[in-house]
Amino acid sequence: MFTGIIQSVGEVAALEHKGEDLRLRVRTGKLDLETVAIGDSIATSGVCLTVVDLPGDGFRADVSGETLACTGIGHLKVGDRVNLEKALTLATPLGGHLVSGHVDGVAEVVSRQDDGRSVRFRMRAPDTLARYIAAKGSVCVDGVSLTVNAVEGAEFELNIVPHTLAETTIGEFQSGRIFNLEVDIIARYLERLLLGTEVSTPTGGISMEQLQRCGFSGSTD
Repeated sequence: MFTGIIQSVGEVAALEHKGEDLRLRVRTGKLDLETVAIGDSIATSGVCLTVVDLPGDGFRADVSGETLACTGIGHLKVGDRVNLEKALTLATPLGGHLVSGHVDGVAEVVSRQDDGRSVRFRMRAPDTLARYIAAKGSVCVDGVSLTVNAVEGAEFELNIVPHTLAETTIGEFQSGRIFNLEVDIIARYLERLLLGTEVSTPTGGISMEQLQRCGFSGSTD
């Protein structure tokens, strides 16, 4: 598990294709590797990767075909910057929100607009993920824990403060940029619990009838 609080911005040092898989080498910059061992997890732009080698200035990790298909890792090039976070411990302050590092899909930057010293972004999520995104809720964008300002259909707005712009790759985002998106894990589990054994409804979401069966009243009194 992770918190979505980025500890360092690293750089892709090498991409070694192995059939349908990939071995990725990342230079980790200021990330403290003293406590990192082979087999540990490091979130790389939001993707949980297992360390298979520690060459000294960073780490290597194997990326499966499934991960390449579901995330933006396959679009990386040598020299690209990536957000890094080590797995949390029981002593780690939970400054963001609970992040699994299991990316739900890729999303796209729709627009970028300066707003004082901050930047306001409009993002577009895949339709299948849009129902998990709520105003004032949390999302993870390329590994960064962020609060949603507003939601309209499959699009949502984020306001990024100067510190986050400077300490993560989000400062580089422009219209058309593809990024890894992980929705709030609690929203996913809540939907599954409410649905019970029913995998989906005709509308692809939770109906009022299902909410009432779970004890939620439709009354506004």
